[in-house]
Amino acid sequence: MAEPVWIGVDLGTQSVRALAVDDEGRTVAAAARPLRGRRDGARHEQDPASWWERTAEALAELSGSLGGRPVGALAVCATSGTVLLTGPAGVPRTPGLMYDDSRAGALAAEAQEAGAGLWQHLGYRMQPAWALPKLLWWRDAGLLADSGVRLAHQPDVVAAALVGHPVAADSSHALKSGYDLLGERWPAEVLARLRIDPGLLPEVVRPGAVLGEVCRAAAARTGLPYGTPVIAGMTDGCAAQLGAGALEAGEWNAVLGTTLTLKGVSTVLPRDPAGAVYSHRAPYGELWLPGGASSTGAGAVRELFPGADLAALTRAAAKVNVAGVPVCYPLVGHGERFPFVASGARGFLGDGPLDVSTGDRARDFAAVCLGVAHIERLAFGVLAASGADVGGPVTFTGGAARNPWWNQLRCDMLGMRVRLPANPEPALGMAVLAAGAVTGDIPAAARRLVRVLRTLEPDPDRNARLTPGYEVLVAALTERGWLAGWTDR
Repeated sequence: MAEPVWIGVDLGTQSVRALAVDDEGRTVAAAARPLRGRRDGARHEQDPASWWERTAEALAELSGSLGGRPVGALAVCATSGTVLLTGPAGVPRTPGLMYDDSRAGALAAEAQEAGAGLWQHLGYRMQPAWALPKLLWWRDAGLLADSGVRLAHQPDVVAAALVGHPVAADSSHALKSGYDLLGERWPAEVLARLRIDPGLLPEVVRPGAVLGEVCRAAAARTGLPYGTPVIAGMTDGCAAQLGAGALEAGEWNAVLGTTLTLKGVSTVLPRDPAGAVYSHRAPYGELWLPGGASSTGAGAVRELFPGADLAALTRAAAKVNVAGVPVCYPLVGHGERFPFVASGARGFLGDGPLDVSTGDRARDFAAVCLGVAHIERLAFGVLAASGADVGGPVTFTGGAARNPWWNQLRCDMLGMRVRLPANPEPALGMAVLAAGAVTGDIPAAARRLVRVLRTLEPDPDRNARLTPGYEVLVAALTERGWLAGWTDR
């Protein structure tokens, strides 16, 4: 009999991707479908029905390419803090409010005050786009009074469709809804202060728990074998970390896609007084997965250089003395969440706004890429100050990791050894989790399934040349009041 494949599903912002790998991490089949959202100022919504529709289509294509090979299990990851309201049978009653939807931002202070002691114990502060303020927004809109209403997280919709009934949420996705990761319960006292009925909240299990098995209807729709185990997943940042093989204390994964997300492993629970850092529990051992997601990232390149030949821009930027470019904070939207929390944050280039329409394109492209590297270094400084082990190495994943020049620039800026995995994507992380949950050893599954393509070594001389520019950015952020009280230790 053929060896089983392991399937990971990644519900991203712009697409859903399904990936099947064998027990050595080789891709057997893959498929993707686009997802579309609606943005209006602070609001960002998606249709929850499309999550299952597009996932089912991707899984059907993937299943058709497996040639009848058995499926060991599958797991689903999704964006962190994306929630919706459903009825008791799991049918959506609201749009999905996406991870960066900040319509409830004014209610974050109420959520923070109600659970200040618990949030401090857990090492973070409530942020404007997190799920608990969104729940309070629905409360104030009167939607929580509807009969049978329930809170659900983005992957719950897909998992419920796969098994044929509502499922428990995993504690990774439930974190931003206020779940107590230390007590492993919903905090009844905090919910009472917020006038939230605990009955609205789902049961919660740890990532790696079995949620159920693929039902007959889902098997017919997707082509997956009836009875395939469906495993509780993790957020996309944690999934990317598993897929990068960063599972030992001090190891980190930096995902540079539309935004920049850092996730690492710590033996202790880090605590950041500013609330920019938060930690998931590892799905194995007594470890923590600290990190954060910035509002900056490679999305700034797409927004600032629309339609540009990025390969040509990179070649031109490689000839620029990056140590001499203007300081850049590459934030194209409003508000920052990591490595600092500042709702009033705005991007800038040199002494002016973030405008690259009138300057030297190669220089400005280099400045934007360097600005992302500066923010990445600042993030590691904040993580170290919170008590996290940042000894490295760090793995680079995300779409921008396909740019060798940018990779080396980031490596030199950090002064850390960098690993580039052969298959860097969150869907692989969910395949790792599925395999590890079935075999009982998630780190061992990662060692089998994750393969390193190559390793980068930092240039200490270039790091020294780049450091003054980094210090200028830190000073500029501090002068604006966004880094008040923080020093790079």
